[in-house]
Amino acid sequence: MAVVFVIEDEIHAEWLGKFESFEAAMDELRRLATIPFGQHPNLPPCMAGDACKREYQIIEFDGCFSNYERRGPVLTMSAQGVQWLTPD
Repeated sequence: MAVVFVIEDEIHAEWLGKFESFEAAMDELRRLATIPFGQHPNLPPCMAGDACKREYQIIEFDGCFSNYERRGPVLTMSAQGVQWLTPD
């Protein structure tokens, strides 16, 4: 079974894609971090607007999506800026 890495905005339970490696998922987070909050795909998903934030984490799944391991929050984005966090 192949391992799959998923980026999830944990606060809003949104998946942002599936990747074949942890590094590929991190590359996507690095790309997202260059796009200002408030612009697609970093639009605030909730009605709180500037008070809203996204907290991206990387989840590692087995090929059947039956077992998973959360890597913890990696990136937080809000109107206040970008904050990189250390994944578990």
